[in-house]
Amino acid sequence: MNANNPSEAAAEAQVPIDSPTGESTDAADALAAAQAKAQENWNAYLRAVAELENFRKRSERELDQARKFAIERFAQELVTVADALEAAIASAAGGPDRAHLEGVQATLRQLYRAFEKVGIQIIDPAGKPFDPSWHEAMVAQESAEAAPDTILTVVQKGYSLNGRLLRPARVVVSRAPGGGR
Repeated sequence: MNANNPSEAAAEAQVPIDSPTGESTDAADALAAAQAKAQENWNAYLRAVAELENFRKRSERELDQARKFAIERFAQELVTVADALEAAIASAAGGPDRAHLEGVQATLRQLYRAFEKVGIQIIDPAGKPFDPSWHEAMVAQESAEAAPDTILTVVQKGYSLNGRLLRPARVVVSRAPGGGR
């Protein structure tokens, strides 16, 4: 083989020489195809990495939501227990059995501490503006002292779990004297 003669070297390698530089158009086409395939694979890799990162972030968010709200149904049941204890305290407030009343009040305080630990917040909006996303208006009552759409009385406290409404506060809302709002 003569290293100084490109035609002879190409013939021995069985690669046709079509260009003046000695490169084969088949080789150039194959190189271009390989580069295009490499770019396609690189883009597919980048998409797969991005999809994996999005999946990881979405999974973390869903897991965080599941942790926060896994006890939601249980919390709704506990809210009714708090209502019963509050009603017992209200009915026994003036009665002769002071020790019983103090026991129920202590139980209610323990329940509220348990609420606090798991993220249950009490919604007691007396005197605040009415917000239909957190309050349920039971009655609209005329009031010369309070501005319209102000909560006059809380009929039943509301509760939220980690910022999500469990039960709206049931309230009496003020309206302007004369029936207008």
